[in-house]
Amino acid sequence: MVEDYYNILGIKKDSNKEEIKKAYRDLAKKYHPDISKEKDASEKFKKVSEAYAVLSDDTKRQQYDQFGAEGFQQRYNADDIFRGANFDDIFGDIFGGSGIFDMFFGGGTKKRTKKGRDLQYDIKLTFEEAVFGCTQKIEIERLCECEKCNSTGSKDGKYEICQKCEGQGQIRINRRTPFGVFSHIGTCNGCNGEGKSISDPCKECNGSGRIVKEKEIKIKIPAGVDNGHTLRVSKEGEFGFRGGTPGDLFVVIHVKKSDIFERRENDIYLNLPISFSQAALGDEILIPTLEKEIKLKIPSGTQSGTNFRIKGKGVPYLDDYSNGDLYAIANIVTPHKLSKEQKKLFESLKKTEEKKSILERIKDFSKW
Repeated sequence: MVEDYYNILGIKKDSNKEEIKKAYRDLAKKYHPDISKEKDASEKFKKVSEAYAVLSDDTKRQQYDQFGAEGFQQRYNADDIFRGANFDDIFGDIFGGSGIFDMFFGGGTKKRTKKGRDLQYDIKLTFEEAVFGCTQKIEIERLCECEKCNSTGSKDGKYEICQKCEGQGQIRINRRTPFGVFSHIGTCNGCNGEGKSISDPCKECNGSGRIVKEKEIKIKIPAGVDNGHTLRVSKEGEFGFRGGTPGDLFVVIHVKKSDIFERRENDIYLNLPISFSQAALGDEILIPTLEKEIKLKIPSGTQSGTNFRIKGKGVPYLDDYSNGDLYAIANIVTPHKLSKEQKKLFESLKKTEEKKSILERIKDFSKW
């Protein structure tokens, strides 16, 4: 059973960012392996850091709330969870520097990966496109690879080793804190973690290895998506600095309403108008579904509000082969105008009806 991130941080699901940050700061002080004497402090510290990395990020938190703990972890690995998380200000408050997190999660002499920024795109779909799925073409403006320098940022492809960190990209820093002296690894500010510098930058991208371009991307929309669903398109975000890994593109779904159907999760509801004679005598009629018209038998004596359930005629479930159901709700339509012949027929019918008080009719209706 995957632990709930909100429970790990000891907060409510409607907690704001400041409350999340405060909860994490307190727990980070308590469980940091360089401070805590608890036997399982390292594991607890990693858990609270993972929870904070997700809940402090608007996009990841939305997906976590949507898919739940287990569903979220099926879509995200450890690298994805921590990618883009900002721990600097928190660890700066506690330790006076940002290197503690790098040390605990494998900073060492490993150079920092310059992953590109994730992007978000809002897309509008028709009711039918959301139900059956489709392929959409979108155009986004983003930082792409610089072809002039092959994303290196260097005009001639040559680099110089950073003298400050000797090419490691990180340096060891000793800091004195109220808890003692801590030695940790921090990003080299001489080369920004690159371990190398460029003597002749590319003029096209000013040495960054990337330029702004507009790109057309095909988005495959799976059948059954709904309002608020977010699709992750791997590596279609902005390119990283000087050849770094591209970020991801998150596509947020917005669905237009149907003219005749009302969707409730994977079930759909249809308002079905029928006449007095159809309700009283029964009938067999054709009703619309998502795909084609089907026959529906209206039994005699049908009352307004009767709900007819047609199994499997609703919206497909995501990552499943089943569908929701269609509910046709009968509504008896009272005619606004009657012909002379109709009036005579209704008057004849009225004479045959039982003479009951309103109270008696209310009691009878409550039994139906």
